[in-house]
Amino acid sequence: MTRQPFTNLAHAMVLCALLALPAISQAANERSGVFKNLEGEVSVIRAGKSLPAASGGGLMEGDRVVTGAKGAGSLILKDGTVLTVGPNSSVDLTHYIYDTTSQNGSVLVNLIQGTVRMVTGIMGKTNPELIKITTPTSVVGVRGTDFIVEATQ
Repeated sequence: MTRQPFTNLAHAMVLCALLALPAISQAANERSGVFKNLEGEVSVIRAGKSLPAASGGGLMEGDRVVTGAKGAGSLILKDGTVLTVGPNSSVDLTHYIYDTTSQNGSVLVNLIQGTVRMVTGIMGKTNPELIKITTPTSVVGVRGTDFIVEATQ
């Protein structure tokens, strides 16, 4: 008789864990932003695979955006930040966290080569010190809301 309550508790815990798995999986695959305007050749490298970017398509933390000689694209992150990637560019969304409830988060963009323009959204206005862009030779800390960064190899 004393084992029955323990068994029911164990079953309840397993059930709760199984019910939480889709939420955990969804959070891991959640979009950080959406492509809006694309011109020419623009691709996304996700988990080592190159995929063509599409207007309305998602961008996730860890993705790389690569543009060709006549390519360019703009995307909007969840906090309203707009990133515009110029021709012959390679940009990683290295880190992106944004909580829509508290409006807190942080951004790390790595510009490998080319140009990127950033017009910050909510996070840039509330916590600009949590937005960073790195290049092969420098780290840019955001203090304004609209700027362009260029990196050459």
